[in-house]
Amino acid sequence: MSATVEFARMNGLGNKILVVDMRGRPDKVTPAAAVALNADPETEFDQIMAIHDPKADGTDAFIDILNSDGSKAQACGNGTRCVVQALAAETGRKAFTFQTVAGILNAVEHEDGTISVDMGRPVFDWDKIPLAEEFHDTSRIELQIGPIDNPVLHSPSAMSMGNPHAIFWVDKDVMSYDLARFGPLLENHPMFPERANITLAQVTSPTSLTTRTWERGAGLTLACGSAACSAAVSAARTGRTGRTVTINVASAKPPATLSIEWRERDDHVIMTGPAEWEWSGRLDPSTGLWSRDDTRGAEAQ
Repeated sequence: MSATVEFARMNGLGNKILVVDMRGRPDKVTPAAAVALNADPETEFDQIMAIHDPKADGTDAFIDILNSDGSKAQACGNGTRCVVQALAAETGRKAFTFQTVAGILNAVEHEDGTISVDMGRPVFDWDKIPLAEEFHDTSRIELQIGPIDNPVLHSPSAMSMGNPHAIFWVDKDVMSYDLARFGPLLENHPMFPERANITLAQVTSPTSLTTRTWERGAGLTLACGSAACSAAVSAARTGRTGRTVTINVASAKPPATLSIEWRERDDHVIMTGPAEWEWSGRLDPSTGLWSRDDTRGAEAQ
């Protein structure tokens, strides 16, 4: 068995993704390899999407997801779109069914190149998100940061979209908050025993939101698909918008949008947006040593 496997550097709205082909192999991308890859500016990433042979009947692949700190992620919507684009280019197919630790995901590539991912049903039960304290209504939980009489952020909506999310509603530009300072404190707050993704969301119309996210295990990110889904669902759940919204991802470069529908007939969340291939190469899933396919790259030291 070769020591190296094929991988592609891709992005979804700037969300930095490494799609790694682990099909036909029994091993996995190790946490040490993930940390090494993230330490290199050329391969720095938000999530690794490792494609493995299917484990369940009726699925096309099992996707193992790693954060940049080597920890496991349960879901990554932007990364799933990247996997779909990569496999569609390889196979000519348009529709795929994936298994993740969070469940089954169905996805389809459209004629215009955008990709829709069925992210499944949101979870609102406090003990399944999970939260450390019982809340009858998780659309607004007791949590704040800053002075008690004038908090900077407070009363987030909490839910799981395959992974834990807290959505803080703000009235000002989401880029005006020091999320780099607040993010680590909130991600690791005792309220979240499995940590949480922290999103700032501003309602800009009955059909649109602007978001910015500190991602669990990855930090400040240009975009986070499951966070966008969580913001959209939480906005509808709290009466701020309807069930179909456009998410303007403020930190994406260039600024870009996702379309999110919280489908009424089955409560599934459908996320539609782009993916982009950047370059490809080979890497050692055990160590993280890598090489680039084109002449511009060199093997990492």
